[in-house]
Amino acid sequence: MGQMQCRPEDAALRPDLILIRSYVTYKGFPPDYVSNYDISIIVGHIKVGGVMRSTSGKSFPTVEVRLCFSEAMGISSLSSCGDPERLPELPPLDEQRLQRAALHLQQKLILREWLRDHRLQHHYQRLLAVEVASLEDVYWLEDSRASKILGKDWQLWSGARQNLPTSKAQLDALKAQLWSTVVKSSQHQDAWTWGGMLVVSVSVAGLVTLAAMTQPSLAPEARHSLLQYVTGKYLLPANCKVQWDWKDPASVGGTMCFVVRFFQRNGQPYPICDTDQFFVEVTEGTRKVVTISELGSSTDPNNANIAKVKFTVRTAGQYKISVLIGASHIAGSPFLRSFLPGAIDARRSRFIRPASTVICCAGAPTLMHIEPRDEFGNSCLFDQDQSDEALQGYQVAIYDLHGIPVEKLQHAIVFAYDRVNSRVSVTALFPEPTCLRAVISYRDQQLPNGDFDIIVLSSSDTTLVHKNIASRKHNICYEAKLLSIFGVSKNKPRKVLCYVGPKQVTIKEMILKFIPKRIATFRLCPSTKFHFLPQLVSQLHGPVFIIDDGAQPKIELASKDRNIIAATFTHFLLKNIGGSETFKDKQDFFYHEVRKFHASYYHEKMALKVQREKILESSMKAAKGFSVSDWCGNFEVTFQGEQGIDWGGLRREWFELVCSSLFDARGGLFCTFHDKHQALVHPNPTRPAHLKLKHFEFAGKMVGKCLFESALGGSYRQLVRARFSRSFLAQLIGLRVHYKYFEQDDPDLYLSKIKYILDTDLDATDTLELYFVEEMYDASSGQLSKTIELIPNGAKTRVTNATKNQYLDSLAQQRLCNSVKEEVDSFLKGLNSIIPDNLLSIFDENELELLMCGTGEYSISDFKSHHIANGNSAEFRRVLAWFWAGVSNFSQTEMARLLQFTTGCSQLPPGGFQELNPQFQITAAPTFGNLPTAHTCFNQLCLPDYESYEQFEKSLLLAISEGSEGFGMV
Repeated sequence: MGQMQCRPEDAALRPDLILIRSYVTYKGFPPDYVSNYDISIIVGHIKVGGVMRSTSGKSFPTVEVRLCFSEAMGISSLSSCGDPERLPELPPLDEQRLQRAALHLQQKLILREWLRDHRLQHHYQRLLAVEVASLEDVYWLEDSRASKILGKDWQLWSGARQNLPTSKAQLDALKAQLWSTVVKSSQHQDAWTWGGMLVVSVSVAGLVTLAAMTQPSLAPEARHSLLQYVTGKYLLPANCKVQWDWKDPASVGGTMCFVVRFFQRNGQPYPICDTDQFFVEVTEGTRKVVTISELGSSTDPNNANIAKVKFTVRTAGQYKISVLIGASHIAGSPFLRSFLPGAIDARRSRFIRPASTVICCAGAPTLMHIEPRDEFGNSCLFDQDQSDEALQGYQVAIYDLHGIPVEKLQHAIVFAYDRVNSRVSVTALFPEPTCLRAVISYRDQQLPNGDFDIIVLSSSDTTLVHKNIASRKHNICYEAKLLSIFGVSKNKPRKVLCYVGPKQVTIKEMILKFIPKRIATFRLCPSTKFHFLPQLVSQLHGPVFIIDDGAQPKIELASKDRNIIAATFTHFLLKNIGGSETFKDKQDFFYHEVRKFHASYYHEKMALKVQREKILESSMKAAKGFSVSDWCGNFEVTFQGEQGIDWGGLRREWFELVCSSLFDARGGLFCTFHDKHQALVHPNPTRPAHLKLKHFEFAGKMVGKCLFESALGGSYRQLVRARFSRSFLAQLIGLRVHYKYFEQDDPDLYLSKIKYILDTDLDATDTLELYFVEEMYDASSGQLSKTIELIPNGAKTRVTNATKNQYLDSLAQQRLCNSVKEEVDSFLKGLNSIIPDNLLSIFDENELELLMCGTGEYSISDFKSHHIANGNSAEFRRVLAWFWAGVSNFSQTEMARLLQFTTGCSQLPPGGFQELNPQFQITAAPTFGNLPTAHTCFNQLCLPDYESYEQFEKSLLLAISEGSEGFGMV
């Protein structure tokens, strides 16, 4: 081993050239192993004047060089190279350059000490970058530049600069005082202290590294100084370590935490701070997971080199965790970690049953399935031992129509694990015909759709039902007795005929035994429900059931063929919806049926020439003679007076422009109930005279065209850029309009009138006299123009507490439905010419909006920039931080549900969150642990306090997924 002794009188330091003349001795070798060795280290490379040789002529290509400094040498020794008496013999030019370098270093150290005295030392590097390297330079730095560099510390800088001496003598005295402090402190803290040494294991090429390490020490823009390199006092990513708080693989759902420990090159802990560019990225495929990082510890100084990183995993799979400092990965990064599905959650598991009524055949097994999922919707997978344990958690309870448990049939439904398809098989086997009700639960918690009716048919009845379904003659009818209608019971049950077809159920009464009179018609869609009632001894007309579609009054019937009627209806319904009630499955079925319905029409190119300035009129004129086949063509759009070939871009632009012209409230065809640009649009009953019903029919065809293009998929997919009112969407699928729709559609009326009536005791006050009438006022004069009776003799019927819900529903029916009946009918005429009405009716109004308008594109940064947070407590700030972390991980569908929950619509105005009026508000709720609530009138989301992020996230997801019921939650 060789040791290079460097004495102060033998060393010289320069900015661009370091000349070291050394004597190298080899311990343990004879005295003749001594040689003079000249090393010239030049910027970026090294020049060696010879090879290392002993006096005996032996060569040593590799040595270990140690530069040792005596304990008497502090940083003053380094800078004292400017003293001519202490300099070695150097050429005059080199001596001058060395003196300048030493003086420059001394001035910089004095400046750093002055900044430290005034608590401005963290701006040292920024000042060097603008060539402020001495106290003299402080005088010449302009105030404008200094304010930009110092920022909030500008006042400290200004005061410190004003206190600087104005005379040279006083300034020199201050500099001498500061230099004395530097020298004293450096004897204990700086790099060139007692016992400091640089150890470099080098060959000839290794000396190049020494040059690269020493050169940046004298450059202002250097990242690390020579002192840091010498002592190893700088952060080294390769030395950092990660400690995981979980074992791989872990289950999803919990807050995952890992600790990063930071170390310097010399192995000592490194106190991490915000300026060190610490960054963590967690990804699963193309999806990024938001992380929360906590640097250091405010209470324990020993943990200053620790960063805690937290994130939540909700989707099972393999994740890549990249831990970086700047652009450099720490040791082992990126890491791969796997996450498995969690435990079964009854609320998220899917019971795959045909419909709300399950049809069975006596003595024959009926197979259904359950897809076990965890609380985040991941499919649960089990091995042999786990599957047996999971199956033990499923229970079934079977009741008769009186609600009494049927003990002897509790084992008629059994569970088994289907390992191939990773789901639970549910087999129902009943010995004899009957009508029952079953409830399936998991660990005493009912599955969301685990409550259903069971009709067990005999073999002959099963054959008859299948014959009904296969028959091409849809005049299947059964006799029944009408027990009540419009909520009024009949004193004497009337004989009626119940017709069941593939599209509707019709109740008719025969007048004079041969003239049929229609009493009611119900569409075959999921909203039409059969409710089975127990048969009483006094009822001699057979089993009783109720038909209700949510849009018209219920009808109560009794028929000996009730089970056959219900079974025939259910089988027709299954054909209509594709066999599943989830939105994704219904959407897939809808697209499939639309393509099948138009299979005979080819998607050939159809030329469409329009004028940009008159986009609506020219488009209607161009499509005036289009048949259904033409509407199913691939429109090739040309804008008059513009050059361009339509490769899809012009067609998409045309859809955007036409939809904007049709559905923008400023166009007049649709209107809003209040003067706000972001309000939901509704057909305009008082539209301008030039807008006819044919415009609504064209609007319906445009929506149908968009749905047809979406069914084709790929680049053809088109979304309707509109924010329709909930009551309008409900009418498109045949749902009954009620007063709760006012909260989204007309929030001003809801707050000023509807809510007031709901909260007022009408029987106890004489100040408010309400009658079943709707008063219409002239918009210009404000005078009463006409009065509409909401019910027969409504002008004389006063509203009471018992009838105020009926009054509000009648008011909603008049304002939201009856006043625009012609417009809605024309719209449906155009829509149904392309999309069959029975396909639309399988969705509810929220699902219909998602089908037509999509989820939209939501920017989290836009969301953060345009919201109002009401609350300043420490608890609310913590929950608000959780909210942004959770929302950042939301899918587009979950964001749409959040908007539906809070604002009543999944679509944003054209300008994004900025145009929401009122702005999106996040408010602290005075509760703990409850579900979040929303007030759609104010676009307000109320967040309670929670114990943990996990509890908060679970509550928020539950609220937005199960709380969106077509009206705002209060």
